[in-house]
Amino acid sequence: MFQKPEVCILPVAGLSTRNLPATKVLHKGFLTLNSIPIIGYAVDCCKQAGIKEIVFIYSDQSCKHMFEQYYSPYEFLENNLREKNKLDLLKILLDIVPQNMKFSFALQEKPLGNGHAILMAKEIVGKRNFVVMWPDDVYINLDGGCILKELCDVYEKTGGVVENIMEFPKEEMVRYGALVDAVREGNIVRAKGLVEKPALENVPSNFASMGPYILPNVVMDLLPKVQKGTNGEINLTDAINLAVQKKGEPLTGVLTKSVRFDCGTNQDLAKANIKLSLMKNKDLRQYARKVLEELKD
Repeated sequence: MFQKPEVCILPVAGLSTRNLPATKVLHKGFLTLNSIPIIGYAVDCCKQAGIKEIVFIYSDQSCKHMFEQYYSPYEFLENNLREKNKLDLLKILLDIVPQNMKFSFALQEKPLGNGHAILMAKEIVGKRNFVVMWPDDVYINLDGGCILKELCDVYEKTGGVVENIMEFPKEEMVRYGALVDAVREGNIVRAKGLVEKPALENVPSNFASMGPYILPNVVMDLLPKVQKGTNGEINLTDAINLAVQKKGEPLTGVLTKSVRFDCGTNQDLAKANIKLSLMKNKDLRQYARKVLEELKD
C-alpha cells in the first residue's frame, strides 16, 4: 500500500492571452464555470482527495496577489453578511478557503514550458511525491466524487506514475502526449512510456496523457535533464517518460468517470458553461430549448 501524496502543484503562470479581454486585469483562474471560478474546482478536488498543501506557480506579483487574496479570509465581507443574516452567502464565502490547507507560492520568471513551471516548486515539494493539475482543464464527476480521488485510489495500490488519460481518434493524438505499449484492463491502462505530440504516422496508441498526474519525487530530479521538445519548451511528459523508462517507475493510466470541461480559450469556456449548466439544471434545459426555437431561421 502506497501513501497518497499530500502536496499538489497548480501552474497558474502566464498572461492568459487566450482569454482576453477579461484577463487584462483578471487571471483566467477567476473566470467562472457555472458560477464558480475555474480555480475553485481544482482546489475543491484537492480538498476532497486529502491534499494538505497547494503550490501555486505564478508569473508576477499581481498574479500572486490575486490568489493570496482569494484564499484568505475576508472579515469585512463576512461580518457584513452576518449582520444582514445572509447566511447562505456567508457559507459560500467561508467554504472558499479549505480548513487545514496550506497555500504556497513559487515564481516562474520566464515561460520555458510546463515542465519548467513544475521544477520551480522543487524546493517547496522537497522529497515528497506530488500531484500536478492543469487548472484550466476542469474535470467533474457528476456522481459527486472527484478525479483526484479516483487517481489516489489507484495510486495506493500501484505507486509510480498514475495519471488521468482519455481515448481519442488517431488523427487527434498529434495534439497530446501518447502512451506507448499501452495495455488496457477495464478502466486501467498500463504503459511503458510516453511520447509528446507524435507525428500521425508514429502515434503509438489512442490513449492520451491528460493530467492530473500523481508523480514520484524522482521526476523533480529528472526535469533539469529534459531536453527542449519540438515546441522549444521543457515538457513534463518527457520527464515522466524518463522516470518510467530509465528509473523503472510503473506508469498507470486511469480512464476516469469524470467529464472534461476545457476552459483554455473564451470559446472553449463558453461551450463548457453551456454544457455543464445544462447538465446540472433542468429548468435551464427547458429555457435553452425555447431560445433555440426562437433562433430558428
